[in-house]
Amino acid sequence: MVSSAITLSTVVLFLPLIGMIVLLFIREDKQRDYIKWTALGFSLGTFAASVLMWLSFNPAEPGLQFVQKTDWIPSVGISFYLGVDGISILMIVLTAFIMPLAILSSFRAHVIHERGREKLYYAFMLLLEFAMLGVFMAQDLFLFYIFWEITLVPMYFLIGIWGAEKRIYAAIKFFLYTMAGSILMLLAILYVGINAQTFSLPDITAAVQSGALVFPFSGIFSTQSFLFLGFLIAFAIKVPVWPFHSWLPDAHVQAPTAGSVILAGVLLKLGTYGIVRFCLPMFPEASVAWAPFVATLGIIGIIYGAWVSYAQTDVKKLVAYSSISHLGFVVLGIFALNGQGIQGAILQMVNHGISTGGLFLIVGMLYERRHTKAIDAFGGIWKVLPVFGGISLLITLSSMGLPGLNGFVGEFVILLGTFGSTYLGFFFALFATLGVILAAVYMLYMFQKVFMGEVTNKENENLEKLHWQELAVLIPICIAIVWIGLQSAPFFGSMDASVNQLVQTVTNAAASVVMR
Repeated sequence: MVSSAITLSTVVLFLPLIGMIVLLFIREDKQRDYIKWTALGFSLGTFAASVLMWLSFNPAEPGLQFVQKTDWIPSVGISFYLGVDGISILMIVLTAFIMPLAILSSFRAHVIHERGREKLYYAFMLLLEFAMLGVFMAQDLFLFYIFWEITLVPMYFLIGIWGAEKRIYAAIKFFLYTMAGSILMLLAILYVGINAQTFSLPDITAAVQSGALVFPFSGIFSTQSFLFLGFLIAFAIKVPVWPFHSWLPDAHVQAPTAGSVILAGVLLKLGTYGIVRFCLPMFPEASVAWAPFVATLGIIGIIYGAWVSYAQTDVKKLVAYSSISHLGFVVLGIFALNGQGIQGAILQMVNHGISTGGLFLIVGMLYERRHTKAIDAFGGIWKVLPVFGGISLLITLSSMGLPGLNGFVGEFVILLGTFGSTYLGFFFALFATLGVILAAVYMLYMFQKVFMGEVTNKENENLEKLHWQELAVLIPICIAIVWIGLQSAPFFGSMDASVNQLVQTVTNAAASVVMR
């Protein structure tokens, strides 16, 4: 037993799981309303606890806080080890922020009521929140892998049961892609744990930094490179980085609205977070050696995702492909391997979760009214629903990176970090800037086709006004967009010390690597 005191990290982690267990004892036939409100109540409680954690977080301390560590399988060095630092605190708050919005948006989703099994639906939502929070808190490689795998199960059923026409195909594709990458990561975890004689990430990182633990590196075909790739491929599939992206549009289009919101808002960030948390500190030489190659894949994703988005006739698929482009920026910022790039990448993870989650909410609300996602089926929506049109414009401008809104801050800092990177430089920043321009093209195209102009389709003339529950979902998104855009200092302040420590670790350990 290392630490027995219950910390805030434990409270935040287990609240959704407790909520899921409570749901199982509610009778679905007579207490249906209690089910959804109980799920919402526990998710809101988790958000409140995460905000308290953030307010209690000491930004000047680069190490772990709110540590919970208990021996689990001591014979092989496995422990139940939770901790939070500046790299994970914002991801935890983002997860706890997105989940109640996704749950509340499900209240008016016809497919949830029509397909039935609402208790199972909301139980899966809370289980998914528990697993995602666990990924961001786990400081033991084995524990991290368990949480990572648990996330697959509820999302598989959310898509497979409550998704659209091709839901089974999309669910299986999502599961198989992620599982294939996970097998490579599991092999790498076993190798690292056996050689380090512990699965504790802080202990492994400290041993790597001190030289007590050495993963041989002599170029891109060395032990450290293979271990790095084992983790990287698993994370790249989850992001997804081009060319591992083909599962994403299917999963997004077929998932119910709340599933798409969670997928874009949080699940994709498990990949980019994993790169920062595991690849960089454990395999610094390989991270430096592979940085130009992975950053190139990020650039391709930025331009490819934007180009394909513009070609879409399905508004939900357009938003889905935009995620590939936006997360290409995050990958680029991470492999700039400097403080600005990584801080911009972490903030952009938050920004993408808020803005793209908001876009999927908008698409879902339109679908509930028209039961179509075809761009040509709309037009003039702003005249019919002026409040909805104004909110949609704000979220659209946020996604395309308008100065003064959240999307601009993250992309700008990433570009600064890329331009000043020892490993990347001007041309990487130049090509990334093309993605900013293309984002304006496809986002404004989508907004003009859906919201602007005259109402040419009679079915759009008498659309239902926004319900208070829909406003309750969209308004927090808008507040977050403006707040981060105008006052981003608290977000950068939370991560500054931890990111600087990470960058110093990579720089010191990789000093001998000669870039070609």
